[in-house]
Amino acid sequence: MKQFIDENFQHKMTMFSTHTYQSRRERLKKDLKSGLLFFPGNNEVGMNYAGNTYHFRQDSNFLYFFGIDKPGLAAVIDIDSGREIVFGDDLSLEDVVWMGAMPSIKELAARVGVREVLPFRRLPSFLKKARRSGQVIHFAPPYRHDNMLLLKDLLNIPTPKLKGATSEALIRAIVAQRSHKSQEEVAEMEHAVNVTGAMHVAAMRDAREGQVEAELAGKVEGIAVAGGGNLSYPVILSVDGQILHNHYHGNTLQKGQMLLGDFGAETAMHYAGDITRTFPVASKFTTKQREIYEIVLDAEVSAIASLRPGITYREVHLAAARRMAEGLKSLGLMQGNLDEAVAQGAHALFFPHGLGHMIGLDVHDMEDLGENYVGYSDTVKRSEQFGTAYLRLARTLEPGFVLTVEPGIYFIPQLIDQWRRKKMFTEFVNYPALKKYRDFGGIRIEDNVLITEKGHRVLGEAIPKTVKEVEELRGK
Repeated sequence: MKQFIDENFQHKMTMFSTHTYQSRRERLKKDLKSGLLFFPGNNEVGMNYAGNTYHFRQDSNFLYFFGIDKPGLAAVIDIDSGREIVFGDDLSLEDVVWMGAMPSIKELAARVGVREVLPFRRLPSFLKKARRSGQVIHFAPPYRHDNMLLLKDLLNIPTPKLKGATSEALIRAIVAQRSHKSQEEVAEMEHAVNVTGAMHVAAMRDAREGQVEAELAGKVEGIAVAGGGNLSYPVILSVDGQILHNHYHGNTLQKGQMLLGDFGAETAMHYAGDITRTFPVASKFTTKQREIYEIVLDAEVSAIASLRPGITYREVHLAAARRMAEGLKSLGLMQGNLDEAVAQGAHALFFPHGLGHMIGLDVHDMEDLGENYVGYSDTVKRSEQFGTAYLRLARTLEPGFVLTVEPGIYFIPQLIDQWRRKKMFTEFVNYPALKKYRDFGGIRIEDNVLITEKGHRVLGEAIPKTVKEVEELRGK
C-alpha cells in the first residue's frame, strides 16, 4: 500500500540500526539452538470503550528483537528453518483517514532485517502446522489478557496453564541479553534521565504553599511529553511520602511538609528514566527534616560509591540499611546492636523496600519475565524477611547493568502501631521516640547508575540533591 505511505514517517518511529536487531535475534538463535520462538506484540486497549484507547505501548520484548512500534503484530523466529516472519496487516484507507498514512509492514520489517511478512490471518495455520510437526514453540509469560486469549487459541493451552507452559529457556536467554545495555541503549537512557531531571528541577523550583499536588503532577507529565516521549510510569508526587507508591494528587501543599517526587520520562524508543527527589514545601528544611534527609542521602551516595562488577546488590542493600540504622540510632530512634538489628530485619520498619532494581526498556526491567530471573541467580536466592523480600535486584553486578539506587526512610503510622502492639524488635526500636515523627512522611532519593568494566557511572546530568543544592533551588 505504498500510496498510503507518509514520507515523513521516519521522524515518527525511531529505531536502532538494522544490524542491531539482526544481531539480537542471531544471539537468541544461538542460545536456544532449536524450536520456534513466538513473540506476540501488544494491541490497542480500550479505556472506556473500544474506540477510545489508552496510549499505545508496544511489548518490550517485541521492541527489543523486532523494533516495530505498531499495534496488531506478531513475529516468529523459526530456528530450525532459519525463517523470521512478521505477521500483520497494512492500513486500510479508512484507517488512513483517521490515523494518517504509515509505511507498509513490509517496509518496517525490512528496517529491522526481516524479509518475510505475512497477513495476520496466516498466523493460526502457521502455528498449527508447527505444532503438528512436533516443533517446540517457545513463548514468554503473557501479561495482557488479549494475548493470553490469543495464545490459548493458537496453541490450545487453557489460560490457567499458560504460565506453566512458558519457556524458561527463552526467559533466561532474553534476560541474559537484555540485562547488558549497549552503548546505544545507554545513550537512550541518558536522554531519558536528562528529561527526567528537567521534570524534577521544575517540581522543586515551582512548588509553593497553597498549591495542589495535581498542578505539579500535570507540569512534570507535560515535560515528559515535550521531551519527545511519555511517562515511564505514573507520577508519584505527594506530601504523603510514607506511602511508597502514592498516585493520589489531591493534597494542598502546606509549610512544614515535604514533597516526595518519584517519576521519570520514557524516550520515543521507550527507554526509561526513574528518579526520586524529596524537598521541603518551605524554602528550607527544618532541623528534623534535614537530619533524616542527610541520613538517606549519605546512604545513597555511599551505596553508589560502592558499585562495581563482582559485588552482589544484596550486599549493597544491606550496607545501606546498616548505614541508615546508624543514623537513626544517632537520633535516638534505633538502639542496640545494629548489625544484629539489620540481620533480623528491624531496620525495615523505616526502610521496608529494596534498594533498587534493573531499569531499561521497562522501569522495572523485564519484570514481566519474572523478577527472580532478572534480579536473582542460582547462587543468590530471594530472602523471605519483611523488607529484604522486596529487593528486586540482589544478584552479582556485571558490566552493562543499569540499575536504580533508592534508599529511603519512612514513618508509616500503621506499621509502627502494629509492630509496637506486637512488641516487635523492642531491643532495637525506640518506640516512645517515634511519637514525634508520626506525621513526618517519608524521604527517598534515587539515581540511575550504569555498571562499567571497573566501577560505575551515574547517568545523566546532575540533579540537585544535597541540602544546599535543594535549598538554593527552593529559594529561587
